[in-house]
Amino acid sequence: MSRQIEVFLDRSWTEPLPIYAWAIEHPEGVIVVDTGDTARTSEPGYLPRWHPYYRLAPRLDVAPEQEIGPRLRRRGISPDDVRGVVLTHLHTDHAGLHHVPNSDVFCTQAEYRLARGFGGRLRGYLPNRWPAWFRPKPLVFDPAPFGPFERSRALTADGSVVAVPTPGHTPGHVSVVAADDDVSYFLAGDVSYTERLLLEEAADGVSADERSALATMRNVLRYARDNRTVYLPSHDPDSEKRLADGIVVRVS
Repeated sequence: MSRQIEVFLDRSWTEPLPIYAWAIEHPEGVIVVDTGDTARTSEPGYLPRWHPYYRLAPRLDVAPEQEIGPRLRRRGISPDDVRGVVLTHLHTDHAGLHHVPNSDVFCTQAEYRLARGFGGRLRGYLPNRWPAWFRPKPLVFDPAPFGPFERSRALTADGSVVAVPTPGHTPGHVSVVAADDDVSYFLAGDVSYTERLLLEEAADGVSADERSALATMRNVLRYARDNRTVYLPSHDPDSEKRLADGIVVRVS
């Protein structure tokens, strides 16, 4: 509980942090993991000022050209060609959805239930800002272990792209692991905000269930011990460099 209280009481601010989304180019089609946020967060009234979190905690600054649609086009990918979108969770900075109306969008049923309606708004989600067409397909895990994860869901026929449950930041949080040759790219959403915090096993202040968050981090670390893993959380300024240079996690 003290971690969550500090979110509201601590008035020091980090340097600006990125909001990363990821595109996996696979022979079966492009898979996008998370969709960032919308530039509309800068519009007066878009974020609920009645909610203490949005009044006190985040400051969002997303330019129109930084939204997922323009960013995909810069990579030569049309949003209409995206085969599927996996949302690690439904917080607004991961669920800017209006650029992908023609894609299958997946999240866990647990996450969708938590985020819907006024109850979701009280928890800090923004279901009132979802597009009218948004009806996510349920991401259901198979009883198939994937490293230390007891369940998993293959997203491609060859098994090179796999979703795993990573609860903690939210109860329905998931991550996606993409294998390329002998390296695994662990698209971690908000398992931790940075790689350093993963290595320190430090749960963030948003995680309501610290025990679950720590158990997930330990599973990620176990996976990284056994597999050459590039760890890519969504808000780590060093994620882009680690991806470009193939820098793997060094787990002691």
